[in-house]
Parts: sequence; C-alpha cells; structure tokens
Amino acid sequence: MLSTNPYLHFMGNTEEAMTFYKSVFGGKFTIFQRYKDVPGGEKMPPEAQEKLIHVSLEMNNGVVIMATDMLEIMEQKFIVGNNFHICVQGESETEIETLFAKLSADGRVEMPLNKTFWGAYFGMLQDKYGIFWMLNYSNPQH
Repeated sequence: MLSTNPYLHFMGNTEEAMTFYKSVFGGKFTIFQRYKDVPGGEKMPPEAQEKLIHVSLEMNNGVVIMATDMLEIMEQKFIVGNNFHICVQGESETEIETLFAKLSADGRVEMPLNKTFWGAYFGMLQDKYGIFWMLNYSNPQH
C-alpha cells in the first residue's frame, strides 16, 4: 500500500470548504476539477456542472486531503457519517482486488472495481463496521 488519504464529501460547498482548509494548512491544489470537465458533464444541469467532482489539496508535509461535491440530482444525500471515505492508494491491481474483497466481506459495495475515465482501477465500499473506503490503483505507465 502506498498511502491513505481522507476523502471528504460536501453538499455543494466543497470549493468553500477546501479553500478554508488551504488557508488553515497551507499547501496547493494539485487537482481542481468540475463536473463540466468530465465526460457526460455537459448533460448535467448548469448549476451541477459548476460543482467539484474532485479536488486535491497537497499540504506542505505531503499529506493530501481530497474532496467532492455530493449532488442531489445523483440521489446523493448528506448524512453525518457518509461524508468521508478513507482512500487507499495501492501498488498494483492485485493488491487493490485483495483489499477490496477483504474489506467488502459482509459489507456493501458502492461501486465495483473497474477501470475509470481518469485511468485508474477504482472501487468504493462500506465495510461491515460502517466505514466507507475508496480503493485506487493508478498505473504509472498511463
């Protein structure tokens, strides 16, 4: 396993929250991507297109906080407890598959492992204890 990072979910105010965290912790945004910038984003209502699908704040100590806007049009509801995931960055697809299988046992798969439009092997789940996980492998050759 390469690293773990918090992945936060906000109900429409990710940009405000992450700008606040940047003012507190310092660092720089390494990714700041809106829904309108991804495949299919043009089909969304204009107000949803402006929301953030992904932002990464890399702090000076190497810690990265990532975040996204939850969207009601995607039937996402903000409930305290579902507003974060622990994101695991793996070293191989095999490692991610093994971790995914173990963590999802007696839990609930939110998104099965698959190849994504951003070039990663990625999946999401809630384990049997109610903790939300994202598992990601980014092939360095892509």
